[in-house]
Parts: sequence; C-alpha cells; structure tokens
Amino acid sequence: MTAESIDTGSPTPPAPPAPPEGPASPWGIRDFRLLWFGRVVAVLAIQIQSSALLWQVYEIARRDHPIEQASLYLGLVGLCQFLPLLAFTLPAGAMADRRDRKRTVWISILVEAACATAFLLMALHGSPPLWGLLAVAALFGAARAFLAPASQAFLPMVVGRRALPPAIAAQSIAFQTGAIAGPALGGVIVGRSVPFAYAVALGMFLLAVAAFVLIRTSGKPAPQEHRLSPVDSVKEGLAYVWKTKIVLGAISLDLIVVLMAGVALLTPIFARDILHVGPEGFGLLRAAFGVGAMAVAIYLSRFPIVRHGGRWMFAAVAVFGLCTLTFGLSKIVWLSALALFIGGGADMISVNIRQTLIQLATPDHMRGRVSSVSMLFIGASNELGEAYSGVMVRLLGAIGAAVFGGFGALAATGAWAAMFPGLRKADRLS
Repeated sequence: MTAESIDTGSPTPPAPPAPPEGPASPWGIRDFRLLWFGRVVAVLAIQIQSSALLWQVYEIARRDHPIEQASLYLGLVGLCQFLPLLAFTLPAGAMADRRDRKRTVWISILVEAACATAFLLMALHGSPPLWGLLAVAALFGAARAFLAPASQAFLPMVVGRRALPPAIAAQSIAFQTGAIAGPALGGVIVGRSVPFAYAVALGMFLLAVAAFVLIRTSGKPAPQEHRLSPVDSVKEGLAYVWKTKIVLGAISLDLIVVLMAGVALLTPIFARDILHVGPEGFGLLRAAFGVGAMAVAIYLSRFPIVRHGGRWMFAAVAVFGLCTLTFGLSKIVWLSALALFIGGGADMISVNIRQTLIQLATPDHMRGRVSSVSMLFIGASNELGEAYSGVMVRLLGAIGAAVFGGFGALAATGAWAAMFPGLRKADRLS
C-alpha cells in the first residue's frame, strides 16, 4: 500500500516527490546503522540517568520528609519532564517540517548531554537543592519534545519507502534494548556511585551525538511553496490529522487502549499482594512485557508484515486486551508473566503497523507535525494511564481495574473498527 493508495478520508494536499524506494533491508544502509546505534545508546543513557535521578531525589527528600511525602517528589520528577513535553511537542513538530531534521536531532541530544553534565556537577556537590534537580529535569523534557518528532520524520529520509516497515521494527528493538537493559544497568551503576551513573549517561549521549553527526543523509525537508507562521503551521498539522481518518484512527486507538489496558502501575500490587512473589516476581513481571515486545520486534525486522495491515493491527489490539484480562484474573505467576509476554508481542505488532501506516499516509512535508501529534498522544496515554490506573484501583481494586481495562480494550477494538473502516481495510504496508 503506497501513500497515494491509502483512503485517508480527506483530499491529499500537494506533496513533494516521494523519497526513493531504496533497498528492502535497512541494515544494508550505512546511515541507518549509525541512526540505530545512536538511538540505542541514547535510550540507554536516558534510562541510566533516570535511575540515578530518581534515587538521588528520593534520598534527598527522605532526609527531611516521611516516606509518604518523600514519594511525592518522585512524581514531581515525571511531571517536570512531562509538562515541557506537553507544551513544546506540537511547535517542535512544526519546526521539524521547516528545519533540518538531522541537525534538530543531534542538537536535542547535545542539550540532553548538557543536562547530564548539570546533574553530574550537582551530584559531585554532595547536597544539591531539589529545585535544581527538578529544573534540569524540565529542561531535559523540553529537549525530548524536540527530539521525538524530528527523529521520527528523519527515519523515512534515511531508509526510503521499501525498508520503512522493517526499519520501524528495528527502531523498536533499539528502544526495547535500552528500556530493558537500561534500568538494570542503571541500578548497578547507581549502587556504585550516583555521580558515576551521570558520567556514564553523559558519555553515551555524546556517542549518540557523534553517530548522528556522521550520518550523510540530508535532513532538510523539501521547501514549501507557502510558508506559514508557526501557529498556522501547528493548526495545519492538527487539521491534517483530524481530516485524515486513517491517521486519526491509528493515533486515537493507541491513546484509548493504553489508557484503559496499561498494567505497568499494577505490577507491584500484583507481585506483592495478589501473587505473593516478592521483588523477584516483580522483576519477572516487569521484564516479561518488554521481552515479548523485543522478541516480536526482532522477528518483524526480518519478516515485516506487508499485507492486511489493518486486520493484523486490530487483531493485535484484541489480543492485547485479552492478555490484560488474563493477567487480571490469574493467580499463578507464570501465567501472569506469560500473559504480559504475549501482550508485549501483540503491542509491538500494533505499534509497528500503526507507525508504518502513519508514515505512509503522511506526505513528507507534514511528517514532523503528524509525528508530534502522535508523540503527544503517546505521552498523554502513558502519563494519564498511570493516573487512570490509580483511580480505578481505588474504585475497583487491582484485579477489577485490570479486568475492566481488558474488557475496555476489546470494546475499543470493535468500536474503532466500526468508526474507521479505512483503517480496518488498510492492506499493503509497502
């Protein structure tokens, strides 16, 4: 299915010539290998830095406050990073459609390296003020807001159209590698020294900057005939997403399913009070989802789905809902872990197809803005999902919240399949 053959539900605006088809495998492309390496080390750096920051903030807050109040500061760390993401993601998407995307990526990572340097200097100080750590965390969130849409819009420029589906799967491998190995590695390094953890993160951020600087592919988007103001540019991106039903359906389905059926916040409750498996079992549950996602991402990078994309996506979302339901009802730790493992694999299929459909349905001059809307929805689903889970646990209990979320995901699958027939009927992912 080419971008031109997708029934988007709105007139297609004039677009620049499509990027070259390119080879079928992204791994034969030098620039993609550099991009992939840069993403792996950047995600590892983020996870290691996050582990050090959370530990340091809690240690400082615990000196002067009881446990309940000290734990609130951990929530402030996430909030301070999410609010800049919320404020700057849409303008960052508009900028990615006007400015050099590659340069935006490596400058954003360089700012993240500067934040790691600030964290390192404050850690060496011994007793940094909490407000200083939170201020740097907010700057880090702003840098991520500009990084995400630019990097997503830059990927098709590097690999071409034919290699885009396996390239997206390979990018997911990079993320899952960092997301699984990063916290474990970060915990080991933090146990040795918090300043050392920040120093390792700084080195990895600089490696990521070097990888992107060495990429030869130009990141400059095609020039636009009619230059819009930044505000009008953002409005145009939002209007395009609203009118292009295949994009709107894919993005909103992710929002509603993650909001209702995400169980990350529930795993400590299930491990401690329902399955009674302690910290070891909690680690197993936390890892199971990511391992399942990585296994499927590795498979899709070699054998991408190329036909019946819409059907595969809705089937994967339904399986994800069933796995959430099974997790909520299970009283056996291996069954709970298996449900999360399969759920992670199903989620990866859905993510891979959804991102491929969005990229193929979006002309190059709109990719930054559409990617920013997608990232905003994903960020909102993750942050609001944790708050939603907390409310549902209070109302229904942990088991009731998981069961309700599983049924909700299944209901959303049927509702979105009916409301967005073009998304359901989407066929070729090439």
